[in-house]
Amino acid sequence: MSDQQSIQKGPVTFQNNNIECIILAGGLGTRLRSSVPDLPKCMAPVAGKPFLTFVIDYLLQQGVNKFIFSLGYMHEIIEDFLKNNYPNLHYQVALEEEPLGTGGAIFLSCKKASEKNVIVLNGDTLFNVNIKELLDYHTQHNSSCTLSLKPMKQFDRYGVVEINQDGHIQSFQEKNFYESGLINGGVYALNVHEFVQMKFDDKFSFEKDYLEKYFSTKKMMGLVQDEYFIDIGIPEDFERAGKELL
Repeated sequence: MSDQQSIQKGPVTFQNNNIECIILAGGLGTRLRSSVPDLPKCMAPVAGKPFLTFVIDYLLQQGVNKFIFSLGYMHEIIEDFLKNNYPNLHYQVALEEEPLGTGGAIFLSCKKASEKNVIVLNGDTLFNVNIKELLDYHTQHNSSCTLSLKPMKQFDRYGVVEINQDGHIQSFQEKNFYESGLINGGVYALNVHEFVQMKFDDKFSFEKDYLEKYFSTKKMMGLVQDEYFIDIGIPEDFERAGKELL
């Protein structure tokens, strides 16, 4: 990454008009390998362009102006894409030398963050949440982590998240067939300073080892946003995305 694309290190300052986002794009994408054998999952071609394009463009429209890309597998392809297609994007790269799991990747990326709270999401999922509403809700409730929850009907690919009437996370239910329920849409508002002071293994799962382990002892909230959602992690939804995002 060139000097122009990197962010100069200096005193950490927090500005309310800045929205910083961590995009997780380092996964191996094994379930999609049959459809996209030679690309990182987020670079899979959808409607004529890499899927990551839809994610970045949507975040820019939502006012995100600082990005941290968590990269690992075939990271050079993503870095070349960013350099050639988003030359003016304000971003940093957090590079995994080895797979660290979702938690380890977020933890590594948080060390580069300059905002007190960041948005965290996956590069292979598009969930059209209202980012400012999510951040406002998160900060107003002084939450450790706030999840964007998507209402869904008749599904078995996702677990269910239960919240009480005040929005506090009550439980995480395992994957099963559900007639209806709220799923974790994978878009989070996260208190960076609180998160990086916690003790984790170098490799850990954000979902299992943070959310599901600490929701009862830390303030974790859920905000329901019934917006467009697509996860290209399996071939069927990858094909569906190509039709829906045209």
